[in-house]
Amino acid sequence: MAHAHRDIAAEVVGTYGETFAEQARITLKDTPSPLFRLLVLAMLLSTRISADIAVAAARELSSAGYRTPQKMGAASWQHRVDALGRGHYRRYDESTATRLGDAATLVIDEYGGDLRRLRDAARDADEVLERLQEFPGIGPTGAAIFVREVQGVWPQVAPFFDEKTLDGAERVGLPRSPERLAELVDTPDLPRLAAGLVRIALDRSHRHLLRD
Repeated sequence: MAHAHRDIAAEVVGTYGETFAEQARITLKDTPSPLFRLLVLAMLLSTRISADIAVAAARELSSAGYRTPQKMGAASWQHRVDALGRGHYRRYDESTATRLGDAATLVIDEYGGDLRRLRDAARDADEVLERLQEFPGIGPTGAAIFVREVQGVWPQVAPFFDEKTLDGAERVGLPRSPERLAELVDTPDLPRLAAGLVRIALDRSHRHLLRD
């Protein structure tokens, strides 16, 4: 059974496991800039707008040079609105532009511009989730997205599989246990496994992976 589980996990990773960070062209590392870009992406994904548009907006913000809290904070509100508009993030562009500036200020004031200090200040993954929700526009869903994706470079929060990922695991016959799921892939692939399981939980077209 363990071998079969590893085969299923490998298919989930290989077929459905592209992360939001990868879609947004963020090469995730345990360094301040990519971690801030992931925070921005999680914020954009938290709004009631399509994931594709949120990813496109994150790319535009990065292309505009707003890859650090210092650069985001120094940008004018209008420039942030314009970058969001180029990503077709128009319905919430004005309020989101304000939140991006406020979030950049909070990262600088609270964590010296380095989100690794948020991780180091937290006792566990639950506290990381709580602290992430102090940022404007990030609720439980956005916080979970951040932690799902960062666990490949933050082993302190791994394994992290929230209810949505566990629903996906159950649908394809994998264990409904974060610890057991983590045994099926290498640590760098934990975010991809989680991403694939979320897609499976949300999309019932993945029939060929489903158990009888």
